[in-house]
Order: sequence, then structure tokens, then C-alpha cells
Amino acid sequence: MTVGVLLLAAGRSRRYGVDKRLATLRTGQTLLRTTLAQIAQTSLPVQVCLRPDDDDLHAELEGQGFRCVRCDRARDGMGATLAQGMAALPEWDAVVVMLADMPWVQPSTVLELARTVTLQTIAVPVFSGQRGNPVAFGSAHFEELGRCQGDQGARSLVLAHASAVLEIPVDDAGILRDVDHPDDLSVVHQ
Repeated sequence: MTVGVLLLAAGRSRRYGVDKRLATLRTGQTLLRTTLAQIAQTSLPVQVCLRPDDDDLHAELEGQGFRCVRCDRARDGMGATLAQGMAALPEWDAVVVMLADMPWVQPSTVLELARTVTLQTIAVPVFSGQRGNPVAFGSAHFEELGRCQGDQGARSLVLAHASAVLEIPVDDAGILRDVDHPDDLSVVHQ
């Protein structure tokens, strides 16, 4: 079964104030670079959703071997970006939908989701009793993912298909931590 990662990196960073994808972490790397480095460790195929005006970033990432999609409806929200990303998805049997502002997700978590998901299921990571991101979807859910809109992403799909959800316990607090504000980069999270 072919499983790939769809990285949603087309947001406008409204809560953050500036393009948070370029914010520098303590490691000296940008938020987006760190997330991509984590994904690259999995060796899974990757498709990155970018804004339509991300010319330099698009060229740079494609030059590094990442498949990129320009999402001209990104301004309409994460759901619209997800739908456009799904419309351009390669021939994958399942997809791990990952958010660019979650650089602390461990590669082992992404691989566990990819190993566990089936064509009919939705694999959701759980840490300390809390569900987090990324989430893996089998191809039975691709059509609905392609109809997402607004800023909700796939949350409603996960709720609507509760019987298809596999909760995957992980030892990874990174599934619960994203970056919405500059202060989120300075918090040490264990």
C-alpha cells in the first residue's frame, strides 16, 4: 500500500502576525524546514501545499525533490487548501495529512500512522488520552477530503466516521503542539 504525506503549508498566519513558516526555532532552522526535515526522515513521498504566490519557496522545495501544489484557494482556509491538495494527490492508497506548524511531531509517529491506516480507516494519534495531529486517511475517505471547505479541515470527517477511526497511542507530545503565536516557539514542551 502506498502512503504519502500531504503537508498543509499554505496558511496566512493571521494569528501569528507574520509568515510563521519562516519563523526561526531554537535550532536555528525555520518552522517549515524543521517540519519538512521530520517528514523526510520517514522516507514517505511528500506533497506540499503552498500559497499561489510562493514562487521562491516552490522552486526551492521542488529543487530538493518535494512535490508542490499551489493552492489558489488557500485564503479560504485550511479546508480549501486540503481539498486542493487532495485534487492533486498522486496515486496513493492513503494519506497522512500533516500541518506545517507542528514541527515537533516525531517521524516515528508519522510512520506508525502510515503502517496502521488501511483503505477504509482513519488513523488518529493519541498522547495522554488526547487526540492530535497528523491524521492518516485511507482512500475510502479521499472524495470527502476533496470536498472540505473553510477553515475546519478534516475534523468533521473524523467525527462523522467515528466507526472508521483507529486511535493509535503514541509517546509523542508533539502531536498536541502547534505554533499559533510567537510565544509558542519559546515554550519548552516535554
